[in-house]
Amino acid sequence: MNANYQAIDAVVNIWTEEALRLRPGWTDSFFIEKMKGKHDSGGIALEVMLKSMDEADIEKGFLVAAKAGRVGLPGCYHMPLEIVASAVEKYPQRFCGLCGIDPFMGMDGVRQLEDAVKNMGFIGAHLYPHWYDLEPHAAKYYPFYAKCIELGVPIQIQVGQSLIYSTEHRTRSVGRPIYLDQIACDLPELKLIGTHVGIPWTGEMIAMAWKHENVYLCTDAHSPKYWPQELVQYINSYGQDKTIFATDFPVLRFKRSMDEINAFNLKPKVRKKFLRDNVIQLYGLKDSYA
Repeated sequence: MNANYQAIDAVVNIWTEEALRLRPGWTDSFFIEKMKGKHDSGGIALEVMLKSMDEADIEKGFLVAAKAGRVGLPGCYHMPLEIVASAVEKYPQRFCGLCGIDPFMGMDGVRQLEDAVKNMGFIGAHLYPHWYDLEPHAAKYYPFYAKCIELGVPIQIQVGQSLIYSTEHRTRSVGRPIYLDQIACDLPELKLIGTHVGIPWTGEMIAMAWKHENVYLCTDAHSPKYWPQELVQYINSYGQDKTIFATDFPVLRFKRSMDEINAFNLKPKVRKKFLRDNVIQLYGLKDSYA
């Protein structure tokens, strides 16, 4: 890593013992059977996470107060905003918060998003459309999108296939990146980030980021060494201003992800944009790094 800068991870799951108590029963089977790796079912303290970030030369992580599914339905969980806000308050130089979206909360959810940004220090929104069996261009999301524009914050939307398939909850892959096209045409001011690389429709995600000024691509949840070659080429060329780095920790671990990215030998200027500058620009964090 260039000694003059450190990376910023735009998607990190809080994995403390307290947070894990609120996650559903499929967590263990997903990480052991699907992800083929350990997941620290006893929890990962913030201090341990920070040490891992330091080893990977990652300065800051965006913690997601994730909402996955409607309350009361099997497999659902809503990570309380307060848990993420507490972590950010404890380590303000290392963490920022993203507010999860549940479209079935209606205006109560919109007001919660506004309160999270205005009064709790959250810097953006986050959405798992698969959990709601509802494509991201559905009408129920639009009040949240409008509020993001009003607040001046981006929203991360998981695109590509759904990674969750468990006995508790089977989710259809409703997040085709092409659906972002309608949203961006309807709401060109909205800052949209397609996460999870868009696999298996990475080409669609690249096309959306190329077409729309305020659509960006985030590279979390899929190991860099398995990224489609077209994505690596995009990051290293005409997509250098439209891509941001993330892990979706603990789905991916910090050091391994950084090592695999280093193996690409990205152009130095491109690498800095991808790992740091683009997310600072997108989230309006320039004042924090003045």
